[in-house]
Amino acid sequence: MSNRAPAARQRGFTLIEMIIAIVVINVGLVGVLLAFSTVSRHNADPMVGKQMLAIAEEMMEEIQLKPYDHAATALDGCRRSQFDDVADFNGYTTTNRICDIEGTEIASLAGYGVDVDVVAGTLSGVAAWQITVTVSYGTDTLTLVGWRTDYGD
Repeated sequence: MSNRAPAARQRGFTLIEMIIAIVVINVGLVGVLLAFSTVSRHNADPMVGKQMLAIAEEMMEEIQLKPYDHAATALDGCRRSQFDDVADFNGYTTTNRICDIEGTEIASLAGYGVDVDVVAGTLSGVAAWQITVTVSYGTDTLTLVGWRTDYGD
């Protein structure tokens, strides 16, 4: 018998195991970075959606606060200050611009557009205007539909 202790088994990674680990980690990291890149590329989309909703809600509220009437006023470009009833807004359209009530373009909203349709209808048997406001920005669109009945003006 020999006095020598049995050879201790070496622990650690071999060169091949290290290379395989590096490759696996890099593949995972590339996948995570690709997903992050895709998400960050579209990070402005929620802002565009919120802005479109704010424009549509503002226009809908402006229209619904007008008196219920059947006489239409002629459109004057982007200006809405002469609109005195709901029907006046029918056919109101802007392309790549949003204007204030006096017709002045709002520079920070360039690229957005709005279309308004006001159609006579009935809501649960009551005469009403169906108001459709569509806001667009590039290929994105958002549509709100509301109603205005003839209650005490």
